[in-house]
Amino acid sequence: MLPRNIRLISVGLAGIAIIAAACSTGAPTPAPTTSASGGGTGVKVGFAISSFQNDFFVTLADGAKEGATAAGLDLVVADAGGDAAKQASQVEDFITQKVAVILLNPVDSDAIVPSVEKANAANIPVITVDRGASGGAVASHIASDNIAGGKLAGEYLFTVMGGAGKMIELEGIAGASAARDRGAGFQQALDGAAGKVERVAKQTANFKRDEGLTVAQNLLQAQPDATGIFAHNDDMALGAVEAVAAAGMTKTTFIVGFDAAPDALAAIKAGKMAGTIAQQPA
Repeated sequence: MLPRNIRLISVGLAGIAIIAAACSTGAPTPAPTTSASGGGTGVKVGFAISSFQNDFFVTLADGAKEGATAAGLDLVVADAGGDAAKQASQVEDFITQKVAVILLNPVDSDAIVPSVEKANAANIPVITVDRGASGGAVASHIASDNIAGGKLAGEYLFTVMGGAGKMIELEGIAGASAARDRGAGFQQALDGAAGKVERVAKQTANFKRDEGLTVAQNLLQAQPDATGIFAHNDDMALGAVEAVAAAGMTKTTFIVGFDAAPDALAAIKAGKMAGTIAQQPA
């Protein structure tokens, strides 16, 4: 449980929303992210990011840098590139540097636990961002409600599918809390569909666009009657867009992603995706 003075940023209608095919919503293009920013006070904060290969996390880091500058803090950003072992090493570097606080966006919520515990032992507070840690003491967790987002995605997808039919699910990294929660929320929507919508396949594509393409191609070959795809993030959804186009199924298959990344918004405007769940990473 979080301390009484700490609040989880939950979804609600203001915190997360579905952006659908009729949208005119734009999104800022993330600025190139440097490794450090600060106000020169000497108070250093370390931010361990899971991967800059995803625009969502670039925007997340940019927002943190803006906040650090406003607060007069020195922020050091480390990109793990999707490698849990590399991220563990980066967190240990922050501990060695004796940073005041560690902001943590885990590659893998389970694998990061020993790193959190090492920070605890060094009396360095840990704040998890977007993805949680499965253990260790965390001072605060800042995130959207991924369960509610997954449920919203499912309900919208089923609506554009006409309330019935077959669909497939592209899952994120198995150890990531966001993947678990988005999947749990989607399951709630599926349970509420009263058996009219059937999930005929689900498989991880690790939040990556190239894997989303490959996995979606394979699943669509096995399930050519599928008319819906839910992807746990927009990168996988965009991979699915390519797979659907290659299969000649653009008029029959609806795709919903998660994050509202710039490329996904462009795909929605072009009619290639049905929708995405918008968060507020900055």
